[in-house]
Formats: sequence, C-alpha cells, structure tokens
Amino acid sequence: MQFHHHGYVSGDPRVLPAQVAERADDLPDEVDVLIVGSGPAGMLLAAQMSQYPGVTTRIIERRDGRLVLGQADGIQPRSVETFQAFGFAERIVAEAYNIGWMNFWGPNPEQPDEIIRTSRTADYAYDICEFPHLIVNQARVLDYFAEAAAHGPGRIAPDYGVEFTGLTVHDDGEYPVEVGVRYVAGERAGEERTIRAKYVAGCDGARSGVRQAIGRIHVGASAAHAWGVMDVLVNTDFPDWRTKCAINSEAGNILHIPREGGYLSRMYIDLGEVAADDDHRVRQTPIEEVIRKANAILHPYSIDVKQVAWHSVYEVGHRVTDGFDDVADDSGRMPRVFLTGDACHTHSAKAGQGMNVSMQDGFNLGWKLGSVLTGRAPEALLATYGAERRPVAQQLIDFDREWSTLMARKPSEITDPGELATYYLATAEFPSGFMTQYTASMITGTDAHQDLAAGFPIGKRFKSAEVVRVGDGNVVHLGHHAKADGRWRVYAFGDRDGSALAAWASAAAPVFARFTPADADADAVFDVKAVYQQPYEGLEVTTAPALFQPKTGPLGLTDWEKVYAAGPSKWTDTDIFAARELSRDGVVVVVRPDQYVAAVLPLDAVDELEDFVAGALLPAV
Repeated sequence: MQFHHHGYVSGDPRVLPAQVAERADDLPDEVDVLIVGSGPAGMLLAAQMSQYPGVTTRIIERRDGRLVLGQADGIQPRSVETFQAFGFAERIVAEAYNIGWMNFWGPNPEQPDEIIRTSRTADYAYDICEFPHLIVNQARVLDYFAEAAAHGPGRIAPDYGVEFTGLTVHDDGEYPVEVGVRYVAGERAGEERTIRAKYVAGCDGARSGVRQAIGRIHVGASAAHAWGVMDVLVNTDFPDWRTKCAINSEAGNILHIPREGGYLSRMYIDLGEVAADDDHRVRQTPIEEVIRKANAILHPYSIDVKQVAWHSVYEVGHRVTDGFDDVADDSGRMPRVFLTGDACHTHSAKAGQGMNVSMQDGFNLGWKLGSVLTGRAPEALLATYGAERRPVAQQLIDFDREWSTLMARKPSEITDPGELATYYLATAEFPSGFMTQYTASMITGTDAHQDLAAGFPIGKRFKSAEVVRVGDGNVVHLGHHAKADGRWRVYAFGDRDGSALAAWASAAAPVFARFTPADADADAVFDVKAVYQQPYEGLEVTTAPALFQPKTGPLGLTDWEKVYAAGPSKWTDTDIFAARELSRDGVVVVVRPDQYVAAVLPLDAVDELEDFVAGALLPAV
C-alpha cells in the first residue's frame, strides 16, 4: 500500500482524501451516472466510480438499509483477485470459509439405500492462482464494497428507500435519460420525482425494472427440476459436515457447502422433477419437508437442525437477456442504459457463479464509464461493454446447464461414479473465473506478438507472478500492486542487458505524456513498471529511466515502486520470465484497468504501442 505522497497521513490510509464537496443528503436533479440496485454488480460499480470524483454518481436501492442476509455465498478466485484490487482481499479471506477440498458421496454398492464417500478431491483454487476459493455471505461482500465506495475520493453511499419506477431515453440533451423514482421509506414515502442522468446502470436483479423499461427480454426457460436451499445450524454425525460435498443417493442429491464461522452450512437439496402443470407450487414446499428430504438423502447419517438462518425453493432457470444495453443492433447510436448481473443473466446457484460474474460485469462497465465521462476515452468505448460481457454470460449459461444436469442425475443414470469429480476438476478454470477471454476490439489488440508473452494471453486477465521490488528487496506479486483506480498498467519486461528497455522508455514516454493531462501526475493514466532480468542486488533503482521514477503528488515525491527484478520466486526456482513464458529479448504487456491483457508488443515497436493507445484513448486536452 502506498500513501504519504500527498503529505503525511496519520489516520487510516485506506480512507482516501475526499475530492468532492460534502455529499448532498437528497438526490440531485441531475447526475452523470445513476446506479439502480445495490447488489454485487451495483456496489462494485459504485466503488469503481468513487475513483472518479469529478463524475457525479448516485446509487438507489429500494431496501431501507444494508442487506442483512444475502443469498449468494460462493466467491471464486477471480473475485478474490478483484477484491485485492479494491483493497480488502486479506480482510474478507480472514472471515470467510476457505474451500480446501471437495468430497463426493454415492450409494453403497452393498447397501444402496446408504451413502459412502467415493472420493476426496483437493479444490482447484491454489492450482490455478494464488487466491483461494471462499464461502462468505453476500451481505459482507456488499459491506466491503460499500466501504470502498465511501472511502474513495468520490465518497459514494447508497440512497436507501428509493425505488426505480421507469425511464425514457431522449435523443438529445446533456442528461438524456429521464428516470422516475419513488421514495418507499421514511418521511417522504410515496413521493415521486424525476432525475435526469447521462447514463443509467440497471443492477436491479432478475426482475429488473430497468430491463423492462428499455424493452430487453430474458431468453431461455426453466428446467423441470426444483431444489430447496437452506442455511442451517445443526448437530450431525455426517463426517464431512465441514467439507464441501456433492452427495448422490437413491433418495436424491445434495450439494453441501460449509459457511463462514465454523458452524453454519448451506445445503442444496434435490426436490425432484417438477410437473408440467405445477405452476410454481413447488416453491411453497415447507422447510420441514426440505429437512426430511435432506435426511433421507444422507442416510445412514442425519442432521438435527437447531436453526434455519435462511431457506428458499427454486426451479433451475437459464436465461440471457437479448441485449446488455438500450441500443438496437442497427441504430448506430451509443448506449445510455446498461444491464448487469441478474438483470441480464440468470442461472442455478450450484455452480457458484451468479455473484462472481455479476461483479465482473460491474468491473467491466465501471472503468469505461469513468474513462468516457472524464474525457480519457471516446464514447465508442461504451459499446464494448455488451459486446464483451454478453458472450461471457452465454458461456456461463452453457456451463451451468451441464453442471446442473450432472448434479441432478439419479444413481441409475451414472455409469462412472468418478465422472462428477472428473468434470469438477477438468472444468475448474471456468468457474474460477479465469476462462474469460475478450476478443479483438479498440481496447484489446491482436495476438500478432503473443509468442513473446505466451503466459499472458491477449484478452485474458493478467495472471500475476512474484518479482523482487528493487527499492527494498521484498518479494511481491506484480499484479497485486494494480488497484481498481481506473489506470492502465504497462509492464515493460527488459532485455538481457537492459539497453533495449532503456531505449523503449525514452521513446514511449512522449506517447504516454500525450494522453496524460498536464496538471496530473505523470502516472495518472498509465502506471508503467519495469521488470529487469538481472538480480535485484545488481540493480540500482535510481539509475532506471525517468519513466520508471515518476514524481507524484503535490510534493513531487519520487515513486520507488515502479522498478522490479525478475526473481526467482521464493516458492519456486523460476523467475517471472520462465513462469509466464516471456521473451528474453524483452516484451511490453499492456493491461486494461479491469486487469485484462490488452496488448503484447516488442520493445522496438513503440509505433504499434502509440497506435493502440490512440485507438483506445483520447489525447489529453
């Protein structure tokens, strides 16, 4: 964590200096961005927009206060990686349940009405990245993002007790989106008013009013299968109560997931096929019946439920909205209204994807809105949101449909008892959040030079690795220094003797300067770092090119954390060049503000770098 560059700080360094006037209690008549809904996508979006204090952002929520008990709980490694960028990964990991294993249970061949453990499988998380696979209540995730939003320079906080009633997008005007809202709590309950916005983000869930207002529809259907879900405190003789389990028995199926705190667990209980004429009556299944079914599946083990913290019954549904913004395919205009999360994709809960994919929607949209509204990027950037996120949602639906089908099988339909465990591990990179790969666009280049950095695939998230910080000799993760502050990251990996790197720095510096406001820090738009092949003992940070020693803050202090040595890692004998298959002749890796690799370029291709930057950003005024 870096601070003091704006002067000595004696308080909590996570609370950044406010760069806005005191927040008005009442909603303004005009806002730049109106976020509807304070779920995972909405709160992450608010936290991101708080990094743009010059942009007026408000978030409205129908509830009269913070979420007390959330339904989602699975946190994939990619989400923890994102939490790192927002500054709270370590704290949420400390309170969460860490999934270390996934065990599988099936019918006992000698006593088919009883279950036995068929396999133990180490969870995939640490095989894929340095972050764990967690379980923690959605409400706590929202709390952390709310803190990040409130502590950011923009000081954003939800306006609770305000519901969305409709919107109209006008063809012109500085604030073309006319939004109706109604107060539903407090002294103003029942009062209606109109707010005008430049952009609106619909983060308001599966029954999204914003989606309906722009005429978008969910495409898909519900599967004819129902599941009961409950968070329970129990006493039990089931030996894997504190281990994630997939349980298949003659009586049905359970996905069992321990929760944070050491005692609470969540159970998804198979309630079987739903009749065609059920008309959702299955959703009225009493909790007593769900518990009875759970005990039947667990036989010869049982649970004695002491408390039900939350429960529900749902039918598996797989839907993707026909568009993620308000622009018809042939209209040619730029979007003004966007959909995120459950407002544009719904699926089962058992793959643990809903909250995770929703947050990535918000991360993708946030920096783009901030860049456009601050004049850093052309408005065309906003069209890439739907183009990038809708294919991801479809991939999620396809994966979830297959996983849900496998989970719901009867024992008689299973020919290979190890098939579910094999599928779980074989597909691990997708649910972990690391299979997303954006295609070529104005912010994602081609793979023409991919061979120079095979370990950083174009369009995929930047996979961190350990390096040595030259200034102090500490071994750190290179990617962990990248915060969700809207800046682009440029990693310049040096050649064998550093001469080509020095030449690149001299030629590239004017390119970055052309897109950086004259009154801003030199690294306000591009955070440029050097990674040398030489051991750190043979390097002096003060001899690095000026590009890697920028002066920041009002005091003009030198940033000592831009120069790194390749390693080796304290965990392995390889350095980052070997670990990420980087050319020893040097290579430049450009990373977007949402942590996805945008370009891979040779050190001698500064003209290509300039072309790429000019296509993604606007020159500073």
